[in-house]
Amino acid sequence: MPITVLLVDDEPLVRAGLRAVLEAQPDIAVVGEAADGAAVIPLVRQLRPDVVAMDVRMPLMDGIEATRAVLRTVDTPPRILVVTTFEEDEYVYEALRAGADGFLLKRARPAEIVHAVRLVAEGESLLFPASVRQLAARYGGPRRQRAPLAEAGLTEREAEVLRLMARGLSNAEIAARLVVGTETVKSHVSAVLAKLGARDRTQAVIAAYESGFVEPG
Repeated sequence: MPITVLLVDDEPLVRAGLRAVLEAQPDIAVVGEAADGAAVIPLVRQLRPDVVAMDVRMPLMDGIEATRAVLRTVDTPPRILVVTTFEEDEYVYEALRAGADGFLLKRARPAEIVHAVRLVAEGESLLFPASVRQLAARYGGPRRQRAPLAEAGLTEREAEVLRLMARGLSNAEIAARLVVGTETVKSHVSAVLAKLGARDRTQAVIAAYESGFVEPG
């Protein structure tokens, strides 16, 4: 079955460009479009897309509120990939905090767009470690301080895995670094997410930065 995608952007040219790139792939199908976040929930319920590619800035309902609404009201929500013009944007950080699985720059090359959709559809988070660190340093800070991660009861190995996640390493890369099997890493990642109450890797990494467990600088 192809990966199904809903495009949400208030610029028709952007939607047309994304559609052309994605529909050129045999394993991806664009099943719908919307010009504003306000239309996302009914379309998600009707079309059941695997991935929503969502602009972060829209006139009526932006991608942040639309992300929160989808995750709050849809029983089995799709993966959400924020599409943005500027990577160092507070809107991007807020969208990630709201539950988006990653972000994609509008200037990305076609191959990068396709890779991003496939990655989030598989359940992986799309992280750009340097960008996320910069966003956390600029917009996370003390004003958003979360409870110390010590309260989560992470084991020493789970804490080590979280630090490597924050550096953007994949499960395979973490396994190679720790000299363990990939399945073992997956088990540690699942335990970290459960203990932090995080939906995915992105949420876990943001929690690590905002709690001071990992320094964003």
